[in-house]
Amino acid sequence: MAGMYDSIEVSASGLSAERLAMDVIANNLANVNTTRTPEGGAFKRQLVVFAQKQEQTSDPDFNPLDNSDDADPGKSRDGVQAVGIVSDPGPDRMVYDPTHPDADANGYVHMPNIDVVKEMVDMIAASRAYQANVTAISESRNIGNAALNLLKS
Repeated sequence: MAGMYDSIEVSASGLSAERLAMDVIANNLANVNTTRTPEGGAFKRQLVVFAQKQEQTSDPDFNPLDNSDDADPGKSRDGVQAVGIVSDPGPDRMVYDPTHPDADANGYVHMPNIDVVKEMVDMIAASRAYQANVTAISESRNIGNAALNLLKS
């Protein structure tokens, strides 16, 4: 049963990560026309940085000579985590609009470096990854229920 709970934990971390990704993408889309920010200048596209969670084994009986999969104290077992949200360093989109209040002397406006089509593709990918994790949790639950039904028989 421990393996089933581990798989659910891994999928749950994926759910959290993909939800954060969708929130960041939604924020990018909401700011696609933001030319003024408190930091100054156009809004910068935000990106989520993910990494594997690291679980350190605290087993006092750990044997470094053991070559089994369970013997590696630094082995990643817990899924994914968001380690930060960073600004995309890409250049601003330059749009010629001399009537815009934020236009420079040449009539160009610094617009956010956000491509709506790319954001929508990223949103679809995050949504599908989220759904895949939901399905994995559901299947783990079904397997656990089937195992319990076998024990009842």
